[in-house]
Amino acid sequence: MNVIGKSVIRKEAWDKVTGRAKYTHDYQSIGMLSCRKVISSYGHARITAIDTSEALNVQGVRAIVTGEHLPLIGEAIRDRPPIAVDKVRYHGEPVALVVADTPGQAMKAAALVKVSYELLPVVNSPTQAFQKDAPLVHEKLGDYKKEKDSSPVPRTNIATLIKIRKGNMEKGWAESEVTVEASYSFAPSDHAALETRCATCEILPDGTINIMTSSQAPFMVKTLISTYFGEDMGKIVVQTPFVGGAYGGKAPVQLEIWAYLASKAVGGRPVKVWNTREEDIITSPSHIGLDATVKFGADRNGKIKAMEIQYLWDGGAYSDKAIDVTRSGAVDCTGPYDVENVWCDSYCMYTNHPYAAPFRGFSHSELTFVIERTMDILAQKLQMDPLELRYMNAIRPGDTTPTRVLLNKSNLGNLPQCIERIRELIKWDEGQIKEIDERFVRVKAVSCSWKTSTIDANAPSGVILTFNRDGSINLMSGVIEIGTGTKTVLAQILAEKLKMDVDKVHVRMEVDTQTTPEHFKTVASRGTFMAGRATLNAAEDVIKQLKEVASCVLRAPKEDLEVANSRVFLRDDPSIGLHFKDIGYGYKYPNGNAIGGQIIGRGKYILRHITSLDPETGAGKPGPEWSAAAYGVEVEFDRIDYTYRLVHAAAVVDAGKVLNEKAALGQVMGAMSMGLAFAARETFYFDQYGRVLNPQLRTYRPIRYGENPDYSVDFVENPQIDAPFGARGIGELGLMGMPGALGNALSLAAGVPLNNLPLIPELIWKAKTV
Repeated sequence: MNVIGKSVIRKEAWDKVTGRAKYTHDYQSIGMLSCRKVISSYGHARITAIDTSEALNVQGVRAIVTGEHLPLIGEAIRDRPPIAVDKVRYHGEPVALVVADTPGQAMKAAALVKVSYELLPVVNSPTQAFQKDAPLVHEKLGDYKKEKDSSPVPRTNIATLIKIRKGNMEKGWAESEVTVEASYSFAPSDHAALETRCATCEILPDGTINIMTSSQAPFMVKTLISTYFGEDMGKIVVQTPFVGGAYGGKAPVQLEIWAYLASKAVGGRPVKVWNTREEDIITSPSHIGLDATVKFGADRNGKIKAMEIQYLWDGGAYSDKAIDVTRSGAVDCTGPYDVENVWCDSYCMYTNHPYAAPFRGFSHSELTFVIERTMDILAQKLQMDPLELRYMNAIRPGDTTPTRVLLNKSNLGNLPQCIERIRELIKWDEGQIKEIDERFVRVKAVSCSWKTSTIDANAPSGVILTFNRDGSINLMSGVIEIGTGTKTVLAQILAEKLKMDVDKVHVRMEVDTQTTPEHFKTVASRGTFMAGRATLNAAEDVIKQLKEVASCVLRAPKEDLEVANSRVFLRDDPSIGLHFKDIGYGYKYPNGNAIGGQIIGRGKYILRHITSLDPETGAGKPGPEWSAAAYGVEVEFDRIDYTYRLVHAAAVVDAGKVLNEKAALGQVMGAMSMGLAFAARETFYFDQYGRVLNPQLRTYRPIRYGENPDYSVDFVENPQIDAPFGARGIGELGLMGMPGALGNALSLAAGVPLNNLPLIPELIWKAKTV
């Protein structure tokens, strides 16, 4: 192949490195107003009064919007007021929107809105929420509208329960000669994307609603605003330029609704809503937290016979996307291991925390930490090599998933092959522990992961190709460029299929829902798979049209024609042919007659054979395939003050087929860094009022430059037959196993089980002194 597998420079690279690239907040129109949020100071409190009189007198203030008379919204359950009414349910929740001529005026007025609160008991963890006598976050849970696959339990804090029942647990426990049990916990955290969320809205006199937003899901914005507020869907136009990082956090629809309400309040004038960093951390959806309890049973040789799992997901104040995350955690609950007997209850719990969004890995980094820590505990009890234990139990073709899907070489990545390669990368056979001196020790540990993509069964993707007069091609797709380089990969797929120069493929980066074919959402590592299939179908359409025109001109049957190098020619005599520039806009004969016209290719793809889960057993096919990866981490641990240094991190991913080498390496390496930051330090600290105590980047600390370890990334390639050129999704895989591998390394180094995140020295000290 000439293009696939090569390190093609990203189509948007020049604009980004020169600063020419524009993001939502960079766009400003004449007369655009500014909207600021008045946010709650508490995690759970009744609103007894809102006094806006002083704020309304501030020069430039055009409107103050409160939540009365607005419909309840929410994707899975309609449980969320767009602006808090009656009470607030999390710290940072908006209680009013202030619209003014300038940002300074809006900020000044927002500070003058006086809100009186009556404090209510706070639900500060999913375990607390699960108790029978816990305060209720939603007293009217049973009255909300909901989707049919959501199952809220009235008079509790349970937003939904996903059950997985596979095999016979009694048989599994009877065959188990060794059992281990452990509990795990970590709080919500932030996505920490470089670009904070932003949205603008203008409502034109004819009713057209123009929205620009930093979103992963512009087509969902269009759908939900129509659904929630009864607007004509055809008159809602959503534009998305470049997005400066998202990681799942920009999949929910939030600021777009506030921008719409603010514009409506000022007669349709353009209004911009944007988050400060603090608001982006506490007001917008967060990375989900989890409390979990697991029990493994195995025979004396290490073969796992049973897993019993309870996941209590911290969905926060509103269910929204947390229910989807809860479902995703259930379907792959065992990690990448063959287990015949599985019992799992995956609960989405309401708490008084910021409500949850997807986070890169969509529940899998979280559940992988739980499963992989337990795997090491089991290995320790069996006195068995942890890598050998994983190799023995690794999921393989012929096995079935927890939801009973039969796996084969195409729909399952090769985990044993990943394990063998990670053994070499981290020099596992040299030993896990290396003594430096009496104070310092170096320790290695491993983990594994897998993932399927639990997205809607009818999720579509479309691509349109148009020719330019010079023979180059324009590619339009609804995929959002969020830093993944997916649109460059689509250009490579098209160039490879048409056997042409990839530089002759021009990709439209911005998305406009009125003119761009729909792509469901840019989530779940589905961009390349779904839009890639649509691109291949569009390419086939283009080839057919090119041959139809060329067949007439060359007076040869279409079957005798070949397409390559921007030409259509006789396969037996390539010197006889036509360039794309001669037929891309039709062909003009010497006498002036013309045939054809501009060639416009279209392609579409929709997932196939995806089914709903059985509510009692969880049986069903939630995704098209399962990716797999293995990981290793080496740390240098200080046995006196319990600090540590990240020395080496490695990941081996079954990519199916690497489409762009450097882009793939960057994707996995960046994900590894995120996974280590999540495991090592990123978390929210809550006080007794449910307030986030560290909502700034000086106190919420991702890994900084220079704190990273040496990274090693490698790929194995076992093609997925129905994917574009066999490629599997890899955007999330690098992250998912890092927390488990780091937790295993530090647990071995410190000599105590470390089952809570983040793995800060204070936590290790507490574990050592208990």
